[in-house]
Amino acid sequence: MHAEASSELAAKRKKPSSPKRRLWLDLKRDKYLYLIALPGLLYFLVFKYLPIGGLLVAFQNYSPYFGIWKSEWVGLEHFQRFFSNEDFYLLFRNTMAINLLNLTFFFPFPIILSLLLNELRSVLYKRLVQTIIYIPHFLSWVIIAGLTFLMLSESEGLINKLMAAMGMKTVSFLTEPNYFWTMLTAQSMWKEAGWGTIIFLAAIAGVDPQLYEAAVMDGANRFRQMWHITLPAIRNVVVILFILRLGSIMDTGFEQVYLMMNGAVSHVADVFDTYVYRTGIKQGEFSYSTAIGLFKSVVGVILVVLANKMAKRFGEEGVF
Repeated sequence: MHAEASSELAAKRKKPSSPKRRLWLDLKRDKYLYLIALPGLLYFLVFKYLPIGGLLVAFQNYSPYFGIWKSEWVGLEHFQRFFSNEDFYLLFRNTMAINLLNLTFFFPFPIILSLLLNELRSVLYKRLVQTIIYIPHFLSWVIIAGLTFLMLSESEGLINKLMAAMGMKTVSFLTEPNYFWTMLTAQSMWKEAGWGTIIFLAAIAGVDPQLYEAAVMDGANRFRQMWHITLPAIRNVVVILFILRLGSIMDTGFEQVYLMMNGAVSHVADVFDTYVYRTGIKQGEFSYSTAIGLFKSVVGVILVVLANKMAKRFGEEGVF
């Protein structure tokens, strides 16, 4: 009898607890970790998840007086209006061109910077360079735009003054449409590339040093070590960040484009974000602008899902 009671007690102890109890035990054990994560969770809840309910406005003729539940439902009328708008092609072309330039030049730039910084032998010099290239990230786009005007203005810009002093003809960088997309890409690279190296340097720091020692024994030079060890080691990080980057391919950054836009370059500068600002904020067409935002989000989700499937097909982990 005593043996049977002991076996039953042991079976009860081994029996897995309910999911609710396990959750409570986890919360109790890691309460301080969850407390630290609470501000971030609240941020995503308030600014990312709760606004999803406002997407209903895209299918209504929304009126602030009647509210969401009493406004007139119009179905896909705003989407039809947007796709049939003569500005749709222009907005789509400009948005995609700017983002494709960013994907081609801006996205790989932090990777190249990280690889070069990793090759520096002097720790002091490496930290100095890192600090210098991080600083632009903390500058607002208003300051970046002001610096750009000071450097590229045709009459007062430093570059044009130097060109004039050398007897060269000045160039209208800020009002020439052919330079606008390139200028935006260069601004993004200068401002954010240094900050982007943080993730890649962290990934490089996790590479096993024994791999480099074995490569040295085999006679591999620094370039071979970088190509055959460092890059394959951080490939998964690169793929994940590239997939996430595709999710925001319809977002160009309102502040940067709006601050650099002028009448001479408006036909190459007008993007979805600036168009939403004009129609949604200035003209008060909340439903129409919400429909445009929903279209951008749907395109981003589709690209992320497709890119994730392609990554898994080629043997990468992907995002999910």
